[in-house]
Amino acid sequence: MKAGLTIALDAMGGDVGPAVVIPGADIAAERHPSVRFLLVGDESKIAPVLARHPRLAKVSEIRHAEVAVAMDDKPSQALRRGRGKSSMWMAIDAVRNGDADAAVSAGNTGALMAMARFILRTLQGIERPAIAAVWPTVKGECVVLDMGATVGADARQLIEFAVMGEAMARSLFGLERPTVGLLNIGVEEVKGNEDVKEAGRLLRELSLPIQYSGFVEGDDISKGTVDVVVTEGFTGNVALKTAEGTAKQITAFLKMSLSSSLLSKIGAFLAQGAFRALRERLDPRKHNGGVFLGLNGIVVKSHGGTDALGFATAVDVAIEMVETGLVKKIAEDVAQVHAILAPAAKAAE
Repeated sequence: MKAGLTIALDAMGGDVGPAVVIPGADIAAERHPSVRFLLVGDESKIAPVLARHPRLAKVSEIRHAEVAVAMDDKPSQALRRGRGKSSMWMAIDAVRNGDADAAVSAGNTGALMAMARFILRTLQGIERPAIAAVWPTVKGECVVLDMGATVGADARQLIEFAVMGEAMARSLFGLERPTVGLLNIGVEEVKGNEDVKEAGRLLRELSLPIQYSGFVEGDDISKGTVDVVVTEGFTGNVALKTAEGTAKQITAFLKMSLSSSLLSKIGAFLAQGAFRALRERLDPRKHNGGVFLGLNGIVVKSHGGTDALGFATAVDVAIEMVETGLVKKIAEDVAQVHAILAPAAKAAE
């Protein structure tokens, strides 16, 4: 890790603010001793919590912010009220002006995306940013995007998402050629809406620097059929919430079944190691941190209701994205793809 790496944290973001952000940052500070933290928010609320974490205090600076964006604020309202003075705005702005290498917030997703896009702007060649998440699979993990930033993406935007997701998979998983699939209602080429079919056709026919594997269905995400699953934001967000709910449902069913009788309780005791491993695998805190892709800087969204361990995971993601040069990779890949797409678009006119 390079010396001087700094992560800006929106200390007021999330359901409880500093009570989770500060302990989470402390865990991250233990994992990454050379990283420094810029804690942005109400100093009177941050300082007492920080005083209980001397290790973090040694590598942190508090930057006072007058305003905290509420979880139910509309993005437009948050932009007007918090422009230049909210903890969320100031954390992102620290990335823009070079005071920080990445920003992490557990705050309002819509406001965070609106501010990040306004402050950092999109990379050249990117029409709309996307939110990418790491999804646990039976084979390991995969990258899924978009998780809610762009509803109703067209064919070109889906291709851009594929490029950005592929770059993130290379950064996170160390893969030279990650496989990419388009989420669809079936694997046949005739299925799906026109934008998905057109994106699939272009990915198949053009010599793009992407290892495209074709259409994938919903169950292929958890199977780990491909390394990157691409979809538009509405479908992606529904899939994410459905998966989270299913994981909680399975856990509840297991608890009920294993406590239903004396024999079940004995069996649960004997298999507690296996159940512990299952719980670890399904733990959403271990997969926390949605990366805003397509911007001139790294911004990571933590789940608003996570605990300190989950927030630390989001910080881990931000650090890894900076260290692997994700923004540069995306910029280079997008330029290469558009150099191929432009002649094809002219020929089709």
